[in-house]
Amino acid sequence: MQQGIHPEYRPVLFRDRSAGLLFLTRSTCTSDKTLEWEDGNTYPVVDVDVSSASHPFYTGRSRTIDTAGRVERFRQRYGSGR
Repeated sequence: MQQGIHPEYRPVLFRDRSAGLLFLTRSTCTSDKTLEWEDGNTYPVVDVDVSSASHPFYTGRSRTIDTAGRVERFRQRYGSGR
């Protein structure tokens, strides 16, 4: 591994703003914002839009789309297409 060309790999907090979830992991992401974690150390914070705490697939709030009904309405409106 060449020295001096790789970004710094360090502990970073990721915060899901919509769910209020905060988790500590290691990353090369950078941020100007910092936050004190449960262990008393201060880490950079990266805000994310979606995590497993707010994603509809993982929370069970996903909706099933009736694609068969849409296809039938399209065929009624525009013909069979053949």
